[in-house]
Amino acid sequence: MKLTQIHHIAIICSDYEKSKDFYVNILGLPMLRETYREQRQSYKLDLMVGDTYQIELFSFPDPPVRPSFPEAAGLRHLAFKIDNIEAAVAELKERGIAVEDIRIDEFTEKKFTFFADPDGLPIELYES
Repeated sequence: MKLTQIHHIAIICSDYEKSKDFYVNILGLPMLRETYREQRQSYKLDLMVGDTYQIELFSFPDPPVRPSFPEAAGLRHLAFKIDNIEAAVAELKERGIAVEDIRIDEFTEKKFTFFADPDGLPIELYES
């Protein structure tokens, strides 16, 4: 078996409208398609990241809470490559998003920082 690339990333949110606003209007991810699945009482929103990766944002009635802190077992965080981290941090702060201080990766010497989505999912911005 040879894995060639990431196909998509699936995120289940607790408040669909709030998360949709966050990913579309704050992070600026374009909507590819939005579907309401009657049998599951669930929305599925496909969002594009560049022209390669897709995020699937799901809503379900009463999803269970999952621990979401950096050193918990499982998915650690979602990371996005960005050209200008200072501008991105300023824009997020203007929109009321709490962002950690910018740090330097000790191995690559690149700048990075973290913030959270409406459900506390850690999101990293990593300067290219």
